[in-house]
Amino acid sequence: MSKTKERDVILGHEDEADGIQEYDNPLPDWWLGLFWATIFFALVYGIHYHFIADRSPEKALAQELADARERWPEPGTGGEDGLVLTVAAAEAGAQVYQTNCVACHLADLTGSIGPSLVDDEWIHGGSPAEILNTITNGVPAKGMLAWLPIIGAEQVNQVTAYVVRRNAEALGREFPPASDSAEEGEGTQ
Repeated sequence: MSKTKERDVILGHEDEADGIQEYDNPLPDWWLGLFWATIFFALVYGIHYHFIADRSPEKALAQELADARERWPEPGTGGEDGLVLTVAAAEAGAQVYQTNCVACHLADLTGSIGPSLVDDEWIHGGSPAEILNTITNGVPAKGMLAWLPIIGAEQVNQVTAYVVRRNAEALGREFPPASDSAEEGEGTQ
């Protein structure tokens, strides 16, 4: 004895629905099969994702943040805010400066739109740590971009070394600066 589905049964609600007749037809078998298959798949996938493969959005985010910290380390993670003032770093920073900074500070660092970088008076401090901070975080109120997210920590270090070296050469000081005496170039403007 086969069970047949009764079709086209009128529910009798046409008086309540502006004369529209409502039928009570069963859903097609293929649709019900897909419905139950998706529920089964969701259960199996959820169990596999969270318990068997041990993956989660929290772990993926933690890994992404760790990768970002490795690529763009926080200032202050080594040395004088991670700053390495060497001749090699300054030479590498020359190319970074030519690529990114010449438009505002000119090739000779005397400034055009941006301030001069080869004098004793600095708007935001002239010590190597303050120069690094200015390049890293920028000065949005004055139009200076925060360069750390754009060029990365290594190139920020290199361009800082280049600016410190060129400033020292212009003022007749030694490079790399001796210990903490490099802070004598600070200004209060």
